[in-house]
Amino acid sequence: MRRIAFVIVLFSIFQLQSQELNCVVIVNADQIQNTNSQVYNTLQNSILEFLNNTKWTTNNYKPQEKINCAITINILEQPSSNDFKGNMIIQASRPVYNSTYQSSILNFKDDNVSFIYNEYQPLIYNENSFESNLVSLLAFYAYTIIGMDADTFAFKGGEQYHKRAENVVNQAQQGGYSGWNRIDGNNTRYQFNENLLSPVYDDFREIMYEYHLKGLDTMSENKKDGKQAVASSLMKLQNIYLRRANAYLLRIFMDTKSDEIVDIFSDGPRIDNSAKLKEMLFKIYPTYNEKWEKIKI
Repeated sequence: MRRIAFVIVLFSIFQLQSQELNCVVIVNADQIQNTNSQVYNTLQNSILEFLNNTKWTTNNYKPQEKINCAITINILEQPSSNDFKGNMIIQASRPVYNSTYQSSILNFKDDNVSFIYNEYQPLIYNENSFESNLVSLLAFYAYTIIGMDADTFAFKGGEQYHKRAENVVNQAQQGGYSGWNRIDGNNTRYQFNENLLSPVYDDFREIMYEYHLKGLDTMSENKKDGKQAVASSLMKLQNIYLRRANAYLLRIFMDTKSDEIVDIFSDGPRIDNSAKLKEMLFKIYPTYNEKWEKIKI
């Protein structure tokens, strides 16, 4: 169970009473010239209601326990009146115990988004069949968000939700859209989900748990011990790197957590292994070397 009440405003005040999710939705079609611009508002409202009003789990979430998240769909092409192509940005956060701080648990961009949507078309999820690619996309990320959130409270705590996301992947393969199959290449929804469930990447799931519950959540009681726990969890990233240097989950983690890591280790009490941590980050993810320079040792 969540241990604090929290309120967050993400991008806008487009929110409804939710089940598990407290999701803000934005549909951005600035690059499309369409005489029927109302369709984007209708689409946005339909997605908002679908994500927030669908009961995704059997658990009962109190209002303060609902997961804050945001989905932005950027429409870049519209080949026909009901055919949409673009990208989707998925963000989610969870509260840190005994504080007002929200820690990002997912900051992900899906560059391969396409779907058919007829205005006022109801969005209905059926776990046993493929309804539409839009429904599959939303259901996949809903379960992935819930799963990653649960992973921060217990080791592999989100397993059942990642498996439900896997079921979405399997059903969506019937639709013929890209991103759901092994043969679609790297950096796909298929790969994201497969990696999360693979024992090869158990270190990632362990890091998510230890970083948040054993690290961030203890900082209010002892900041130095909390920082030490965060650092110890991060050192396990090198296990993923040594096993697979270009691991997809490694990139997703760094895109989500790099700014927070720098904030944690550029201020406050010094810890014993900060030098080793900094050296390790330079090695395994040089893309953010300019950020890692700010870490104090």
